Amino acid sequence: MKTKYKNSHIEYKVKFKEGLSIIASMIKEKSIESKPKQKNSIPVKALNKADIENMKDYSVIRFGHSTLLFKIENEFILTDPVFSKRASPFSFMGPKRFHETPINIEDLPNIKSVIISHDHYDHLDKQSIIKLRDKVETFYTTLEVGQHLMRFGVPRRKVVELDWWESKEKDSIEFVCTPAQHFSGRSLFDRDKTLWSSWVIKAPKGKFYFGADGGYFEGFKEIAFNHGPFDMTFLEVGAYNDKWRDIHMMPEDGIQAHEDLKGKVLFPIHNGTFDLSLHAWYEPFDRISDLAKQKEVDIRFPIMGEAISLLEYSPTSKWWEK
Repeated sequence: MKTKYKNSHIEYKVKFKEGLSIIASMIKEKSIESKPKQKNSIPVKALNKADIENMKDYSVIRFGHSTLLFKIENEFILTDPVFSKRASPFSFMGPKRFHETPINIEDLPNIKSVIISHDHYDHLDKQSIIKLRDKVETFYTTLEVGQHLMRFGVPRRKVVELDWWESKEKDSIEFVCTPAQHFSGRSLFDRDKTLWSSWVIKAPKGKFYFGADGGYFEGFKEIAFNHGPFDMTFLEVGAYNDKWRDIHMMPEDGIQAHEDLKGKVLFPIHNGTFDLSLHAWYEPFDRISDLAKQKEVDIRFPIMGEAISLLEYSPTSKWWEK
């Protein structure tokens, strides 16, 4: 029998009745604005290969959801690559993208490193991995997720699996696998059989935290103690609801997590691409923006495809209000 992984702080179990309640909520309580009404509601800056190659060092572009492209020490690092139309095992059903990706995988240059936080479909996309496998030097992921990658055709030599608190350094950049308050599984039968995580990227000029997906937990303080403070935190602020707060942060939790991590600048992710909760698609942006102002937290909202510096902070617009 395979190991079942557990959270370090809060055990997450959904009882049958609670599961039915969540399903009922998704039917009865869903906002009529959970998806954009107009196709161009979410602006996207289209990119080509030259745009990517000419990115400034120590900059980042958001492609959508939790998919980020970093350029650090003149090497490209891609997180949780999901380029497919749907975050689903099926091409004909499941959460559909609100917007196009700024660039196709075929047009990307070679990628030094890919980070994969866990195996949910909105973070591990089979078709994207198949298209990326020959472009990528190394895939960094958590225990057992490498088995998925190899089934998708990634050579074993390209896969590095890490447990929480383990790290791997390559060419002056260190990747640290850190805990997250979440769960895993791609079907009804493999719940928690692979590990989930957040990630720390340590480079000569800065440290960056990729939270990927998960609820608020005291572990953020431990991560900051061991590896912080951080120049920029990329934290989940989207797909939230009180019913599943243990595994998805509310906006208030996102602000607290950023403060726990001792972050300089907050970059909210996990929003604006897929309909995964009950709230309006723009609500996460409104709420985290208002809270950041109240708490005097420095925050950034680049449009999809817009490159911003990881170290030199320039303002971004509230594009969703337009």
